[in-house]
Amino acid sequence: VIAGGGTAGHVLPGLAIAQALVDRCVVEGPDSVLLVGSRRGIERTLVPAAGFPLTLLPGRGIQRRLALANVGALLGLGLACVRAVVFLLRRRPRVVVALGGYASVPCGLAAALLRIPIVVAEQNAVPGAANRLLGRFARACAVPADGTGLPRAVVTGNPVRQEIRERAAGVGREAARRTHGLDDRPFVVVFGGSLGARRINRAVFEAMRDWDGGEIVVHHVLGSRDWKAPDFVRHAASATVEHRVVEYEHDLPTALVAADLVLARSGATTVAELGVIGVPSLLV
Repeated sequence: VIAGGGTAGHVLPGLAIAQALVDRCVVEGPDSVLLVGSRRGIERTLVPAAGFPLTLLPGRGIQRRLALANVGALLGLGLACVRAVVFLLRRRPRVVVALGGYASVPCGLAAALLRIPIVVAEQNAVPGAANRLLGRFARACAVPADGTGLPRAVVTGNPVRQEIRERAAGVGREAARRTHGLDDRPFVVVFGGSLGARRINRAVFEAMRDWDGGEIVVHHVLGSRDWKAPDFVRHAASATVEHRVVEYEHDLPTALVAADLVLARSGATTVAELGVIGVPSLLV
């Protein structure tokens, strides 16, 4: 069982681990790797598209301040823990991998209760609250580098999905540029994670409005928050900018290998994937 999600930064490493288990014949096939996530997370679409079974639990993240919403969040967490116990009793997995994020907590706590081995997969230099909690019960914590503070840490680096590894060092660049209908204009890809990053989005729209340089194509992945936000201002781009704005990029590997420059928030999964592809990047 691989538990966690909420954002692509948690889900994509889980899918990379799942696919590696299948490719290396550690399990019989995709049906032998069960992913557990949240009803609110992006895993709802990413996991089924990758061909793995998915179980969704109720619940939402707990705000780190006094808020009435936390009452409902705690009740949802309790319900999710009960359902996770029932799920694990039925499935009896050999191990539970916790990816982090609030979606990993119910399954991780249930595994600890049932004495099922836990492995924490931490993507960041500074672990999140979920992995700090579950790390106390884990047999091992897979970390990207020394100094995370997690117990029983083993430096493994971050898992990178097969679609990225196949494009290492820019393999398939010309085909990728044809897919995006590009000519010889510079191609810039902008994204701030699956939810988006308001400050990056605002800065890019303002920069495209004021751009007075040569012709460029900007593929801007806005993210779900600003895509739906009625108060987000979308400035018109200058005449020399082809500004392509999408809510979410379902084939980001192809966009990245086609890019001349990437502007992105420096999430751990993003940094790992850009390092494999080898595309020039400006990271925030």
